[in-house]
Amino acid sequence: MTYYVRNLPHWQPPSKDIFITWRLHGSLPASIQISPALCSEGQRFRAIDRVLDRGRSGPLWLKDDRVAECVAMALQKGQSDKLFQMHSFVIMANHVHCLLQPAAPVSRITKFMKGATARSANYILGLTGNHFWQDESFDHWIRNSAELNRVHT
Repeated sequence: MTYYVRNLPHWQPPSKDIFITWRLHGSLPASIQISPALCSEGQRFRAIDRVLDRGRSGPLWLKDDRVAECVAMALQKGQSDKLFQMHSFVIMANHVHCLLQPAAPVSRITKFMKGATARSANYILGLTGNHFWQDESFDHWIRNSAELNRVHT
């Protein structure tokens, strides 16, 4: 099993599907303070995801069809390059969710996805040289079929 820690722990058991979320740099308001001491990482993720889903602050660059298409094409390329097998994905105004079965380390997948799309999106938006994605992503390995069905729908 692959395991590493940045700000969050990242687990990648072999042959397990992974749910990954990454968000735009600056997409969470500074006023959002959700203490890890007060809730589990899953509860914290759901609280942050609800804030992101509202899309009331920060950049909403993924609403631009050209930028969203850039992200969708990178996901398709990652699959055709056999980095992963994609089950589903959704591109929101300020973040992306995807459910996949990795064929490469998750860190390599997110580096590929975020690197290629940041360059292209910043070019499209005339923001070359700026941060596009938040440094760290959230990932969660799917433990059973009930969880897979819940995440997939």
